[in-house]
Amino acid sequence: MHTLNKYTKYIPYLYFLSVIIYWFTKTNQNNGLSAYPILLFGIPFLWQLLKPSRQLNFSLGITFVCLSSYLIVAYLVDALHIINWAESSQKLLLYGGLFVLINFVMSLWMIRNSLRKKF
Repeated sequence: MHTLNKYTKYIPYLYFLSVIIYWFTKTNQNNGLSAYPILLFGIPFLWQLLKPSRQLNFSLGITFVCLSSYLIVAYLVDALHIINWAESSQKLLLYGGLFVLINFVMSLWMIRNSLRKKF
């Protein structure tokens, strides 16, 4: 159990790295070389795995909480039918719901990790 608790702090970074790798793979299949700048988004998360920093961790957490909150507001707008979305946008909103929720939870987890005394 102690080993599991020791490695749980790395779960958010591995999650975001896996999302970036998936995003890169899908974009690379369609666009080729223009997908490689996507890999730059993974540098801060990889850095957190290799050399953890509280300041970087907190700034990543706050940034992704803000982005996830913005996407949650988009879901509320869709649920209340304030704006009429196109059919393709509604599919994206439907499939991305779980993704947004997990992003929000992982971002809060990163903030919690940065607020701990020992990182």
